[in-house]
Amino acid sequence: MTTNAWAESHEPLNSLLLYLFSWYYILRLSGAKWFLLMFAEVATMSAFPHLRSLHHVNQCHYLSPPSHIYRSITTTTTKSRRRHPEPLVVDLPWVLNTSTPATTTIPLDDPSLQSTDPPPVLKRSTPVATTSMLNDPSLKSKWSHRAWVASGGTTVLVSLAKSVTGAVDSGTWLQPILAGVVGYVLADLGSGVYHWGIDNYGDENTPVFGSQIEAFQGHHNWPWIITRRQFANNLHALARAVSFTVLPMDLIFNDPVLHGFVSVCSGCIMFSQQFHAWAHTTKSKLHPLVVALQDAGVLVSRSMHGAHHRPPYDSNYCIVSGVWNELLDTYKVFEALEMILFFKLGVKPRSWSEPSSNWTEETDTSSLIAEL
Repeated sequence: MTTNAWAESHEPLNSLLLYLFSWYYILRLSGAKWFLLMFAEVATMSAFPHLRSLHHVNQCHYLSPPSHIYRSITTTTTKSRRRHPEPLVVDLPWVLNTSTPATTTIPLDDPSLQSTDPPPVLKRSTPVATTSMLNDPSLKSKWSHRAWVASGGTTVLVSLAKSVTGAVDSGTWLQPILAGVVGYVLADLGSGVYHWGIDNYGDENTPVFGSQIEAFQGHHNWPWIITRRQFANNLHALARAVSFTVLPMDLIFNDPVLHGFVSVCSGCIMFSQQFHAWAHTTKSKLHPLVVALQDAGVLVSRSMHGAHHRPPYDSNYCIVSGVWNELLDTYKVFEALEMILFFKLGVKPRSWSEPSSNWTEETDTSSLIAEL
């Protein structure tokens, strides 16, 4: 290629370089250093395109007051394919009187950069009041509780045995069985009437029933506590009443029909608090037989009794089978009794008032259930 041909082919490039370096000379005389950097870089990239980087590099130019140092920082991070992290390399070309870049290597796996403190241990917090309630000795069974439950259970079994032996001797089974069914149905009604009475009237100072009234008010505040009570602790009060009621009948009467009624009715009343506790327990924690009896309607279910613990707290009082709940609530039997007592005695039931802190339910947390 001749000199003239080469010059003609590179004439645009020569013109551009001449134009850029003319501005370079003018700007240098004017002292605009940051412009010098920009035009020098543009000129270099235009003249030598093969020197362009194959990857993108962020470049930032900062204009500061004349008394400060002007700097350009270029950071390149390359993702490593190896298991161990590559050190991070930062190039710092300081624009002073030299163009030599300064390189700082930061080792990412340096132990001195890593914390030596152990990771924090997260602990679930349990309310102090709730913990103290669950550890309350009043939820534990005493020997006196066990004695009363044994006494009540014995009197019920004696009555049942007399009914069975009497039916065998007489050869009549239908009447004792029907009497037992009636006892079972009336036990549910009796549990509802008793539950309604202590829920709405009296207080802890009421003679005979004061402790039961106080316990049931606490039950409305913490309904799940009943599932933490030990067996004899939960049943001893009713077992004591059954002992004094059924024992004389065991000693005096031998009629199989009478004992068929007494044994089933007193047994259901005595164990009604246990049926009540099962109605507050999730199915996963119950024996399959108990779950089957609840699903069949033989025992009060969790869903049925749960309505009693929702405002206005004036329904579903029966806690044996719950068979009476729909009838009593539909015909407002308890509301009629409340009106009669109010007009005759001037006593208002608690269900007519707004729920207080001693009536409103506090929900058990899942974390507390998991810990127990």
